[in-house]
Amino acid sequence: MVLRLVLGAVYTAMAVGQLASATDMPAILGAYGLVHGAPAVVLAGLLIAGELVCGVWFLARPRSTAIAPVWVYTAVSLVWSALAVQAYTRGLEVDNCGCFGNYLTQRLSWFVLLQDALTLLYAGLLLRGARKAVTRGSAGGAEVGPDDRIP
Repeated sequence: MVLRLVLGAVYTAMAVGQLASATDMPAILGAYGLVHGAPAVVLAGLLIAGELVCGVWFLARPRSTAIAPVWVYTAVSLVWSALAVQAYTRGLEVDNCGCFGNYLTQRLSWFVLLQDALTLLYAGLLLRGARKAVTRGSAGGAEVGPDDRIP
């Protein structure tokens, strides 16, 4: 539950920073060398929406066993990680990683890659926990309450 609250706060803050920098986000994403123009606008919108969905869900329902926000978190983390890894390996100079839009900026470096690796580790932990919760909490697809017994 604590992990969900922390990740919810971070991803909600990321989305808010990116929303406040919405007009600059396509250019920020363009610095990674993969998307420009309309595709960058679409990618920025998808990242912001994904961060808002999982961030707010994790904050509002930290004990939820729903798998949807976990998959959204995983997808957003994979996209940011893929952008960073490919740009870093290509030697691109990215002055602002864009995680918080124009706020809390940091250059793309090994430290950003480490942060991205941690988000992927957390995604794995969340997926594992959600899978265990589904296994424990279902009986033939029916919802099971804490006082129900499964024969």
